[in-house]
Amino acid sequence: MKITCFGEVLWDIFPTHRKIGGAPLNVALRLHTMGIDTSLITRIGNDDLGSDIVGYLEKQGMRNNIFQEDIKHITGEVLVTLDGSGTASYEISKPVAWDFIEYTKKMEQLVVSSDAFVFGSLASRSEESRNTLLKLLEKALYKVLDVNLRPPHYDASLLLQLMNQADFIKLNDEELEEICEHLNIRENALENQVKALAKETKTDQICITKGGKGAALFFDNEFYNNPGYKIQVVDTVGAGDSFLATLISKLLTKSQPQEAIDYACAVGAMVAGSKGANPVFSKEEIEAFMYENAK
Repeated sequence: MKITCFGEVLWDIFPTHRKIGGAPLNVALRLHTMGIDTSLITRIGNDDLGSDIVGYLEKQGMRNNIFQEDIKHITGEVLVTLDGSGTASYEISKPVAWDFIEYTKKMEQLVVSSDAFVFGSLASRSEESRNTLLKLLEKALYKVLDVNLRPPHYDASLLLQLMNQADFIKLNDEELEEICEHLNIRENALENQVKALAKETKTDQICITKGGKGAALFFDNEFYNNPGYKIQVVDTVGAGDSFLATLISKLLTKSQPQEAIDYACAVGAMVAGSKGANPVFSKEEIEAFMYENAK
């Protein structure tokens, strides 16, 4: 199994510390810790922050990446603010290096050789990275879209184009409401909204995350649900990314959809109960967490 992730890498700047992040990087790291052969395509600045990201991933054992170096633009940064419940809001710098990912034959070959290609909507906010992404989508075998609506960094018509090209779409319940409004989908029930979105995008694999209330998975015309796991939230940064990585890895290795969403919700909850986007958990720790919450 081989998966390639595409898009932004950056530093999440918290009031008291900083953490390596960016949804594609978070997804890639979680896939890697689960034993999946994972690569990352991105662009960094010619600066210490960029070097630190490369060094960090190499230290984690992720070495088959494409890191383009930009001499004009800095490595990405995001100012993270946490509210009283630990829910994060973001102020994303622009322009930065990952806005200028250039298409190369090497990255095309990497995508062609992968079983899945994971990408997010945020990386398409600038023309150069967007054009590179669209070319790579033409080559990808199985395309996983992580909808990541960060105002004002997205365009509704482009988002619809990306959803139409995806084989699997992951978004949260608030993003689902916003997209339904744009598409003039008037359904009120979540399941009916998802069915309408599936019809509109010709995508029969869609997952909706619902924060502490778990997630719903529409997979080959069937719904699978998990009500969520109780956790004392520390911060929500990266929880959705780890959820997606876990879910995709389980589905691609032929786990049953219900098993996949249960396991993914557990990992997402454990990340929300930890500091930062990329805490490491063993399989035994995850299974113990699920067992305790099943009592």
